[in-house]
Amino acid sequence: MFNQSKFINTHITKREKSYFDSDLNKYEQELKAQVHGKAVLVIGGAGTIGSSFIKALLPFKPKSLHVVDYNENGLTELTRDLRSSYNDHVPPIYVTYPFDFGSNVFKKFFLANKFDVVACFAAHKHVRSEKDHYAIEAMIHNNVINTKKLLDLCVKNPPSHFFAVSTDKAANPVNVMGASKKLMEKVLMAYGQKLKISTARFANVAFSNGSLLFGFNERLAKKQPLSSPNDVKRYFVSPEESGQLCLIACLLGKTKEIFFPKLYENSMLTFSEIAVEYLKSQDLEPYYCSSEQEAREKAIAWTHTNKEYPVYFFKTDTSGEKQFEEFYTQEDIVDLNLFTALGVIKNESNESLENVESIIKNIKNIFADQELDKAKIISFLKQHLLDFQHIEAGKSLDQKM
Repeated sequence: MFNQSKFINTHITKREKSYFDSDLNKYEQELKAQVHGKAVLVIGGAGTIGSSFIKALLPFKPKSLHVVDYNENGLTELTRDLRSSYNDHVPPIYVTYPFDFGSNVFKKFFLANKFDVVACFAAHKHVRSEKDHYAIEAMIHNNVINTKKLLDLCVKNPPSHFFAVSTDKAANPVNVMGASKKLMEKVLMAYGQKLKISTARFANVAFSNGSLLFGFNERLAKKQPLSSPNDVKRYFVSPEESGQLCLIACLLGKTKEIFFPKLYENSMLTFSEIAVEYLKSQDLEPYYCSSEQEAREKAIAWTHTNKEYPVYFFKTDTSGEKQFEEFYTQEDIVDLNLFTALGVIKNESNESLENVESIIKNIKNIFADQELDKAKIISFLKQHLLDFQHIEAGKSLDQKM
């Protein structure tokens, strides 16, 4: 049976223990003080990062935990996982709700309760979600407009801590997903005048739901070829580390701070390198194919007696794909001394609520345009995000295997 955690530690992160152990140990009492006996709301808690945040949080024994996620099946599995784990940390008040955090029923629920900690992980997180203006409208609505609606609710019913997860792709964004998260950060900074708000940018989470590495498990189980770009380098953290990073950023961050892991360039890997190591962990060797068609044909013919498994690696040619990852820009004010494994962007943003209100109003007007197309949305984003340099290849990841 494939030991995913061992594979991540041995071949991807190359760490035997969590990267954030030293910071968690150093600030254990402060974290406990912020969680113990407190009411916590986690939005998007059924996903990989949200559920990992919950698992990092529970040992500090909150008074109550409410989890909202429109993925009903994901909430069911989260509950089974927590209830089946060998611990006594699930609080007496534990409730899950399968609804959208932008809905009216969520508004009723939120205003009827008082939460000390609100952490939001609900997001469109895939570059492949950039296809046309329909897909982009849904992405911006979820990542930006719904976040603002949530913050408006928090102003009426303020928590002690508010956290919303961002992405490394918000630093010098080249895709709409990264641009939407950069715009979300602008919204967060504006509301940081009224609420204690922090966020985090971080690396790819190895084997997270829907990720390319998660797909390797699916492809092998279905006897389908492994396919990936061979020229895109990424940083990686484990699912456990992703939750811990967000926990520290949420509870220890000062308002308007953006956290990121202090990973270094020599730790970046290509997906094709990981694919080869993944096959070796299954006692297989890659059979290199020159096209998608050849890879599919070889996969159909493959049998368990054959130790060579078909792979197709290619140069990236789709919209919005950056060749490498970065967490901050030259303009950012960065503190690398506060934490052992975490850096903090400490920009004193002067973003105003009035400007954010204007941006949201204008983008809603654009979405109402009957002649809306992708180019108009890209143009709007470039006007408000001066570092947005969109890479348009005319091809979506959905057009790849």
